[in-house]
Amino acid sequence: MGLQLKRVAPAQGVQWVRMGLRTFGRRAVAFTGFLSLFLLAALVLLMLSWPGLALTLAALPLLSLGYMNATRAALKGERPTLSHFTAPLKAPGPRRATLLKLCALYGLAMLAVLVVSEWVDGGRLDRVRELMTSDSAQPQDLEALLDDGRLIAAVWLRLGLTALLSIPFWHAPPLVAWGGQGVAQSLFSSTLACWRNKGAFTLYALAGLGLVMAAAVASSILFSLLGLTVVLGPVAVAASLLFSAAFYVSLYFSFVDCFGAGEPAAQD
Repeated sequence: MGLQLKRVAPAQGVQWVRMGLRTFGRRAVAFTGFLSLFLLAALVLLMLSWPGLALTLAALPLLSLGYMNATRAALKGERPTLSHFTAPLKAPGPRRATLLKLCALYGLAMLAVLVVSEWVDGGRLDRVRELMTSDSAQPQDLEALLDDGRLIAAVWLRLGLTALLSIPFWHAPPLVAWGGQGVAQSLFSSTLACWRNKGAFTLYALAGLGLVMAAAVASSILFSLLGLTVVLGPVAVAASLLFSAAFYVSLYFSFVDCFGAGEPAAQD
């Protein structure tokens, strides 16, 4: 695959969201099913505590690469299958080893982010989760925690570090799998692409966030008017799954605009 770093017009970031939604809509069941399977596997792994969490985090670059494979297949009129997600693990030669190293690095980096955040909030975020799922929780206890400056700082720290970490890893999986780049080169290329096209990525993030917020407000108003607020929780979970799957679909379009499209290069 001939890769060439390109400059992208800022407005193209909105198009990534639009194209992701349109392509997702064509194969919504398949794309949502893949993410559901991943989340189910993650729930099983999380039973192993920290090792399971590390494995789940390390698998995220493979998940994004799998969605790119599946999205490209869908654009060709093919039916996305599970083989698009397992294909990188079946690749012969050092390319597979490089991809696994990239996954391990991401998993360790994300674990470090979580550890630092846990240290900053002193377990307050876990306490918030407990109170929100407890039937005997007192509203004043939850309000006191949500107003805690240390908790707020930890949440912003986690979001900030996660966002920074996503930059070098954004394009890295396909750069390794399709372009044959090494770990360091793929991380550098991804960072450079995101920086050069920061306008497009900023509008991409804003458009995606705005869409989610608009959907949340509209559904909340609608179900309130219909007197069906009891179903807001399940609807929110389902909507989150759909929007997340559509986000993963849109990753392919950001990569194509930044580096060009084509078939993966021959394996090493």
